[in-house]
Amino acid sequence: MIETIIQVKNVIKRFPVGDSEITVLKGINFTIKAGEFVSIVGPSGNGKSTLLNMVTGIDHPSEGDVIVTGKTVHTMSENQLAAWRGEYVGIIFQFFQMLPALTLLKNVILPMDFVKKLPRKERAERAMHLLEMVDLADQADKLPSMVSGGQQQRAAIARAMANDPPLLVADEPTGNLDSKTSEDVYQIFSSLVAEGKTLLMVTHSRSLAARAPRTIEIRDGMIYRDK
Repeated sequence: MIETIIQVKNVIKRFPVGDSEITVLKGINFTIKAGEFVSIVGPSGNGKSTLLNMVTGIDHPSEGDVIVTGKTVHTMSENQLAAWRGEYVGIIFQFFQMLPALTLLKNVILPMDFVKKLPRKERAERAMHLLEMVDLADQADKLPSMVSGGQQQRAAIARAMANDPPLLVADEPTGNLDSKTSEDVYQIFSSLVAEGKTLLMVTHSRSLAARAPRTIEIRDGMIYRDK
């Protein structure tokens, strides 16, 4: 069992803008232990999603280190990153990113087909179990376009859990959902953390962030508050 899931050390992120550059993150430091539920909040444009992208290896720091599940993420090749994500990280996006031509069931099976952690014959059974967990078993054979946004987000959570990763990362997971559906998603997150998962969530929702046991607030590219 990995005790420390995420270590962010002196992370600086710069982006080129014309002939100059802008510094979005200005020396970020924090550690997240296994089993924590942490929200990241702050005004738009302050680097929240950039930070999340570095935790998942989608982006790299200009300076500093990002160590996740014991791996220095920004030193891995794209192939290594893909394999690592498949086993250790489940990502939940604001806009769901379900494949439109696949049923919800097949969307959940797909990560298992990539990682091949489970025998093929067991993948559909696990996918159905995960859809049951998010109360979507009766929608398993529908395409994403045939269900609501809230149902798509719940299916996306099931997909993120496909390979039983220790870390779940959510970027504005309730940004396009009504308050009732947002509450449903929060309850699912809480139950996953209770089962031992680690969850890192970027959100604009102050009320949702306040319910997480720990909140990291970023302002002007620096940690303003961590409690």
